[in-house]
Amino acid sequence: AGLNTGQRVVTVQKGPLYRTEGSHVTLWCKVSGYQGPAEQNFQWSIYLPSAPEREVQIVSTVDPSFPYAIYTQRVRSRGIYVERVQGDAVLLHITELQDRDAGVYECHTPNTDERYFGSYSAKTNLSVITDTLSASLVPQVLTRAEGEAVELTCEVSKSTTQHTHLSVGWYHLQGAGESDAEEVLTLSKDFVLRPGPSYLKRFLVGDVRLNKVGNTTYKLSIGGLEPSDSGQLYCEAAEWIEDPDETWKDISRKQTGRTSLTVVSQGRDLSVDIDATESSLSEGDTLQLNCMVRVQSGSRNFQVLWLLNSMEVARVDPHGVLIWKDTYEERAKLGQVGAFKHSNTIYVLTIYKVGLKDNGTYHCSVSEVKTPGDFHSIQTKLSSGIQVDVKPTEHRMRLSVSTSTPQVMVGDSLILLCEVQGATSPVSVQWWHLPPQHPGPRVLVATMEQDGTLGLGSTYQDSRTRGSLRLEKASSGTFTLVIPNTLDKADGGRYGCKATEWSQGQSWTVEGETAVTVSSMGLGLRAVLTSRIPTVRYGESFELFCQVSTRYTLEEVPVSVGWLFQPSPPTSHYHQLVWVFPNGTVVWGTVQPCFQGKAQMTKAANSFRLHIHNAVAANEGTYQCEVEVWRRNTPPLGQPVATNRSNPVGIKVVLPESKLQVATEESSVEIDDGADAAIECRIVSAQNNSQFAVTWYQLLPLADAKPLQIVRADYSGVLEYGAEFNSPARKSRFLSQRVSSNVFQLRIPSVNPKDRGRYYCVAEEWLWLTDGWYKLGEGASGRTTLEIRLPGEQRKLQLEKTNHSLLARESEEVTLDCLLQGARLPTTHLLATWFWGEETGHIRPLLLCSCSCLSRLPPKLRFLPRHLPLYSEGPPAVHTSSTSTGELFCRSCQGQRWGSQLPAAQPWGLTFFSFFFLPESTVLSTICSSPPLLNVILYLPLVLILLLVLAVLFLCFRFRK
Repeated sequence: AGLNTGQRVVTVQKGPLYRTEGSHVTLWCKVSGYQGPAEQNFQWSIYLPSAPEREVQIVSTVDPSFPYAIYTQRVRSRGIYVERVQGDAVLLHITELQDRDAGVYECHTPNTDERYFGSYSAKTNLSVITDTLSASLVPQVLTRAEGEAVELTCEVSKSTTQHTHLSVGWYHLQGAGESDAEEVLTLSKDFVLRPGPSYLKRFLVGDVRLNKVGNTTYKLSIGGLEPSDSGQLYCEAAEWIEDPDETWKDISRKQTGRTSLTVVSQGRDLSVDIDATESSLSEGDTLQLNCMVRVQSGSRNFQVLWLLNSMEVARVDPHGVLIWKDTYEERAKLGQVGAFKHSNTIYVLTIYKVGLKDNGTYHCSVSEVKTPGDFHSIQTKLSSGIQVDVKPTEHRMRLSVSTSTPQVMVGDSLILLCEVQGATSPVSVQWWHLPPQHPGPRVLVATMEQDGTLGLGSTYQDSRTRGSLRLEKASSGTFTLVIPNTLDKADGGRYGCKATEWSQGQSWTVEGETAVTVSSMGLGLRAVLTSRIPTVRYGESFELFCQVSTRYTLEEVPVSVGWLFQPSPPTSHYHQLVWVFPNGTVVWGTVQPCFQGKAQMTKAANSFRLHIHNAVAANEGTYQCEVEVWRRNTPPLGQPVATNRSNPVGIKVVLPESKLQVATEESSVEIDDGADAAIECRIVSAQNNSQFAVTWYQLLPLADAKPLQIVRADYSGVLEYGAEFNSPARKSRFLSQRVSSNVFQLRIPSVNPKDRGRYYCVAEEWLWLTDGWYKLGEGASGRTTLEIRLPGEQRKLQLEKTNHSLLARESEEVTLDCLLQGARLPTTHLLATWFWGEETGHIRPLLLCSCSCLSRLPPKLRFLPRHLPLYSEGPPAVHTSSTSTGELFCRSCQGQRWGSQLPAAQPWGLTFFSFFFLPESTVLSTICSSPPLLNVILYLPLVLILLLVLAVLFLCFRFRK
């Protein structure tokens, strides 16, 4: 078991992935940075689109009972299984993909570490799409003569919505087993024709072709049929999709039916031989090769190909026209090579001044055609090979090419070394480049002539792209090429050096090459932001971790990290907090200065940490980190080559808890018109060192009245008036004052009737927290009712409300007190009414009293007042009898004197008397104050009462006269 002290990272095949229904699917998963045994366990689960939050377990490498019921049978039958590639890497196999297998797959590794650190699972998305690929071929049974041609067509189509490529291949089957099938010719997904090994030569001479006709038809043409072509031919189509990791995956394959082909041999008499005047040569010697065609009759048409190591050198058509290939055309112009048709059966190839590059095996291939213009051969014969060995002369050059930078990242420099040995004269050097996966012509990089003159290829002349190339001659035979800055992966591939020595009018050339790999710096770059404590208290510290995953270590490349912040509530964009550049430069943002001086940045391996000391409310919001990878060895830095921004992480800062309590008791204040009023707002409790902002509101005496803001005094004492109180006149009439540490008053000088209403305050608790004032909480006080007494009004008289219990015998005199309290103006007149409520619930008035008391009692109840005036010290006396059971109560009001207009009577209150008689003629008299039910009953005869009041006033007026 090997131990690794790094952070555990689980990686799964990058998604989203698209696979066709019914196909065999594999998903890879691996873990790194773990501790514990080298063989790690893996568990696969899925989150279905119908329930994206619910985990459904599929298969485990350690627990046979891990699968849920819907997957148990498929796991047991190995329809789903896990293949262990190595101890820390596995493949999940789904042998026949079903539509219900679509979802988010999670690979989880059980913990074997001493502590949890890192990621223990990873997810990827797999989508199941319909297999729309179709391939069809009309089965036939064909018979052809040797040398004839055959054409077959295959129909291939697809309707997949994703971007996919097609490959179409033709196969030849001679045996009974599928494994015996050999490739004839395939059009790859990259639109490149690729012949099978057995058909390469015939493809090169044009006898085997594959053409696309229209959108869906692929036609295979085989000319010059041979007996070995007999068998079955079929077409196979494959649909390919590019995965997010930039690899191509075949998601569907379809084979057509088969066509049977029989080629009848014609017994041709063609044979081909090759010979050389000398097969063992030295550099500079002349090589002559003869190709001899032997046939029984002379009226035949032949096409001859010269091949070196199976690569075409030249071709002579039936008319004798010579066509050179590649570099041989240039050598032919220089007179270094030549070829001609000596006769219809003898063909000659001559190479003057052979070099080491002319080493190898030579063949000549002869194809017979019916007519000189016919490209379909009847038969083709390949001569046996002749080996030509060119030995270097002792004084000739040898060359080797190497590099000290075989694998670099984008932005790194390339250093290439070309060493020439054995040269006796100055040499010229030419550097060329062949990009990866580009079989096109080589690109000229730089040249150095014999006199040291330097030249650059057109692609490398702009020094702003790859920097200033350097081609140096360290010694007579050592040449160094330095490319300061690689742009992208296309700068990889093969680099070659060609050295040429000139002496006495002759030249010798040697060349070599080396391979270089340039990797993208942004490949696999990903930043993940985490926080162990998303909620912190005011004054505490918190940390954010930016974990960067790449396919290389961050120590290998220049990396900058930026921290971004969006306050809460969020604004339209993120603010830059701080950037740390590869050279150590720290640049602070200007929008959020509160972070500078309290934030600490550190880096460990592939992780960056932001530590915030003494959190304040301004630190609450959403954070992100952004990682930038820069080119190496390229001053100035310019633009980064790769950037990735992490997921957002929210941090909440909890402020100190408010302890504000405001007195909520209801109260009322009665003030004379024109007097000064003061309404109190009292703080019961709050935090130490708190300051208060107080806002006063008025509720007008209307049913649907809304609170009106009068004035607000903030924690520094600045007053701000509401819209309805903002005029100078109204500002002078409402003042907010702080009379003690916990008592505030709203002062209203010279009140008037418009000031009537209910008033209350809303107190806010504010506390200074290092970086500013913060509101902790608020509370509303109880309502204070303000009443205004107009001139000529007196204080309301009130009936004394005291409960009494009296014991009396039948016919005994009972004294009931009905006392009025309060000041009476001399210009007013008092009026009182006594009522009797019987057990039946019927209420009748008994007596109205004013300046002279009029008694209207029922026959069985007597009222004996001590004093006729109502407002006196003595109570009236009531004689009771056994028929007096019920309730007696009085009601009083106050009005103006006679002769002036009499307003509506205003009742002050009610006093009730209840009578109960025992068999022993005992009377229990209980005085109750305003029972709710009787209040309702009393107002029913309100009209009658008002009429009685008017009658009494009228009588009093007459007596006074």
